[in-house]
Amino acid sequence: MSERESMEFDVVIVGGGPAGLATAIRLKQLAAESDHDIEICLVEKGGEIGAHILSGAIMDPIGLNELIPDWKERGAPLNVEVTEDQFLFLSEKGARKTPSFFLPDNFKNHGNYIVRLGDVTKWLGEQAEELGVNIFAGFAATEVLYDDQGAVKGIATGDMGVNRDGTHSDNYTPGYELLAKYTVFAEGARGQLGRELIAKFQLDKDADPQSYGIGIKEMWEVNPEQSKPGLAIHTSGWPLDSKTYGGTFLYHLDNNIVVVGMVVGLDYANPYLSPFEEFQRFKTHPNIRTTFEGGKRIGYGARAITAGGLLSVPELVFPGGALVGCEAGFLNASRIKGSHAALKSGKMCAEAIFEALQSVDPEAENAVYPILNAYPKAFKESWLHEELNKARNFKQWFKKGLYVGALMTGIEQWLFKGKMPWTIHRKQADHESLKPASECTKIEYPKPDGQLTFDRLSSVFLSSTHHDDNQPIHLTLKDASVPVSVNLNKYAGPEQRYCPAGVYEFTKDDDGQDQLQINAENCVHCKTCDIKDPTQNIVWVAPQGGEGPVYSGM
Repeated sequence: MSERESMEFDVVIVGGGPAGLATAIRLKQLAAESDHDIEICLVEKGGEIGAHILSGAIMDPIGLNELIPDWKERGAPLNVEVTEDQFLFLSEKGARKTPSFFLPDNFKNHGNYIVRLGDVTKWLGEQAEELGVNIFAGFAATEVLYDDQGAVKGIATGDMGVNRDGTHSDNYTPGYELLAKYTVFAEGARGQLGRELIAKFQLDKDADPQSYGIGIKEMWEVNPEQSKPGLAIHTSGWPLDSKTYGGTFLYHLDNNIVVVGMVVGLDYANPYLSPFEEFQRFKTHPNIRTTFEGGKRIGYGARAITAGGLLSVPELVFPGGALVGCEAGFLNASRIKGSHAALKSGKMCAEAIFEALQSVDPEAENAVYPILNAYPKAFKESWLHEELNKARNFKQWFKKGLYVGALMTGIEQWLFKGKMPWTIHRKQADHESLKPASECTKIEYPKPDGQLTFDRLSSVFLSSTHHDDNQPIHLTLKDASVPVSVNLNKYAGPEQRYCPAGVYEFTKDDDGQDQLQINAENCVHCKTCDIKDPTQNIVWVAPQGGEGPVYSGM
């Protein structure tokens, strides 16, 4: 077996989303201002920057304003300002519009932009490269490297050209060791390495369990008469029952493009519920379907998001590194926004790293680089902390049902302006919320019509997902017997329904016995299985670099 080559940098960043790129950009800005060179390496598992980016997305420009004040002059693709907000409570056949006067501030989007976040991220990547950041796209970080004292000293990328049985193909290439004084983890929600670091350093010991939602999104080209650039619609209620946390969005971009999506909290109880099918059903609502009739679906994707808010944010730093963006859970679920928070967290982390690098003589023998305590300190003093603090109870109220959640969110945000004197904590992780199938009502979903509603496989096709069939399956099982003995027998095989890509199927073997079939080539890297599996038996690990979905400006 070939030895891995190693390369040394000042900073290694894992993940080429807004948080990772903001970290890199701010570091290079500070280096230029002080005439200090900082060598930065950023690795991205997608084949190119933006390939794995999926978001609603309405973007608050506050984070970008601070990071790159002249972004408009530089051509950042924020082109469609929100012109109208609508919030609808849906019943099966009707809709009640909330008067604008009663909308709390968290649902108001004046001054924000409807964007294709993949395009924004690609633009950020260009800004980083212009500043001299080394970007290695198509390389998946699969291992955290530690020094003799247990501090993080870098990461290793995955080997390429490994066969299903673990042998090496003719195209085998060992991964690289990327070593650094500081390593920043920006993998997004439920990152593989972030999950390991949180457990190893017990970063979440004082935090509420993280809570997640699965976001499912389609992009449509609609008839011109249905296009209303700048219109942002959010809904709650049907088709989800009142006990299931979730809602939908429908955003009108330019060029007759409309994006539509649904977020379903992964703390739902009924194992028969299918977020994908609920989303397809949503589009048939009389107030929604007219937008899409006669149009063409041109994109599809799915991604888990963090929804726990401030109370679920872990400790941000540890020896040798830090967490930024959705890796740390900075998304504000009450605003359905996370990109501004990602940019801000990356900027604050970069400033702490720069200060720390300047405090140590690199030529000194056995130089020790301090923990980045300036980063969490800056966070606690920032507008981001203030924003998340105002929404700290959001998910907890909605756990008590739609109507209680809506009422209390309104009271906290509209009446108290986010300065409520109480805090509500959660103790249950999402995977603990499923009830046995015997205690739940089976949900019968309508068959797709192929025009407005679709099946999983045709949807995955639109995501341009690709994996080498011969590589080891990256959806690993701790115990191969559990899917049948527990998940199927007790929970009716929920992995068949919570996966939005048709990865998991229960079939019969040659002896007529139930078995789990994993169609790993369909995986869109949403991480839902890693989160929702009731036995926590499924562990998502990165496949070969450059594989997975290729989202075109989603």
